[in-house]
Amino acid sequence: MVMFAKNSTQNMKTSALEAFDTVLVLAPHTDDGELGCGGTIHKLKQLGKRVVYAAFSTCEESVPEGFPKDVLTHEVKAATKELGIPEEDLIILDYQVRYFPRDRQAILEDMVKLNRELKPDLVFCPSSYDIHQDHGTISMEAKRAFKSTTLLGYEFIWNNFQFSSQSFIELDEADVAAKVASMECYKSQSKRLYAKDKLIRGIANYRGLQAQVEYAEAFEVIRWII
Repeated sequence: MVMFAKNSTQNMKTSALEAFDTVLVLAPHTDDGELGCGGTIHKLKQLGKRVVYAAFSTCEESVPEGFPKDVLTHEVKAATKELGIPEEDLIILDYQVRYFPRDRQAILEDMVKLNRELKPDLVFCPSSYDIHQDHGTISMEAKRAFKSTTLLGYEFIWNNFQFSSQSFIELDEADVAAKVASMECYKSQSKRLYAKDKLIRGIANYRGLQAQVEYAEAFEVIRWII
């Protein structure tokens, strides 16, 4: 099953996204949401949608030497602002990086609370194929907390042995540029290859080619509620 958030006419290209009013992005760590669906976040904000970003860890234990321990808290605020998310729609939690499986129940309870308070009609989370222990926990608990909500899994090519690209969301240059700009806010992560402009654009081009457009982001359809 392959679904495209596009069609032959301009009016229908965004019709699928127009159906969603409140969108929730579940990011295991700061910068995961930007990497996984940053272009789509920007597109949704341009459509006037509310997008709430929940980061479950600021990864203080993994901050590179020479940076303050809370640097990622400041960087995620700047990065999500680049995508159009106001600070009041940014939620930062303090789970310990790499120990999410241990904290699975508490994470689930936080998600249930988010579902109850926000009532999102679209949720993004890491894909079911993600092998990182923290990403896998967020994906699994999202299925429990949001089982009555449309749920799309975003990809990290370095964490996936395989990926089910069942849904494509077309992006334009402004969306990709905003995604790049958001990642450039993470000065503490600048040495990581996945934060580079060339790779971000390369993946967007590759997924765009599959969808026969210039740029796209691909998602696993975990749950689709019509």
